[in-house]
Amino acid sequence: MRDYMILQNGPSRSFAEGDAFLAGASDAADVLVLLGGSGEQLPEDASKAAILVELDTECLGVHTGEMSGREGSQVLGFARYRNGNDAPTNLIELVRQPASDPEAISAATLMFEAAGFSVVVCADQPGRIIDRLVRPKYNAALRFLDEGLATAEAMDMTCRMGLGYPDGPIERVERGGLARHCDISRAIFDMTGLPSYMPARRAVVARAREDRQ
Repeated sequence: MRDYMILQNGPSRSFAEGDAFLAGASDAADVLVLLGGSGEQLPEDASKAAILVELDTECLGVHTGEMSGREGSQVLGFARYRNGNDAPTNLIELVRQPASDPEAISAATLMFEAAGFSVVVCADQPGRIIDRLVRPKYNAALRFLDEGLATAEAMDMTCRMGLGYPDGPIERVERGGLARHCDISRAIFDMTGLPSYMPARRAVVARAREDRQ
């Protein structure tokens, strides 16, 4: 198992207090995991095989800076996927830049896999892989609901029984939190300008209500 050390600057969306991953950290290791955002400047330590920055909706470049498509080092980003406010899954999206160190990617992958996670590597793009795929579907379902195309129950049943999904789009996005969906969709829309990521009305309303509380 590859050793890792943790520096935590605030609450982590990937690892709640008491998570086994937190308990498994060492006091010194050549893989450094930064949790809770990087409220402080990224440490410069050439001795580390990999420095991993936990991401929320932002790109890794926000923390490292960018250099005309030549950015990259042993600093990588990651996020443990979770459906909004649902419990985190065992999937880690590992974020690389164009010139990221291949040895850093390998070290990070081995470390997470040894800790029991599945790892996918993706480019430093808004929404990474899963949110880029699913957020337009949730927005479309919410707009269909507003337009009266079908009830929430009918759409969810169609996806479960007709497509074999474990749950439907409305129940899934509501379970994860419409306000959280609004935040994620808006972040991707702001960086891509693609209409499919513009938060649906119900998500905007949920964010506004939560902000008023």
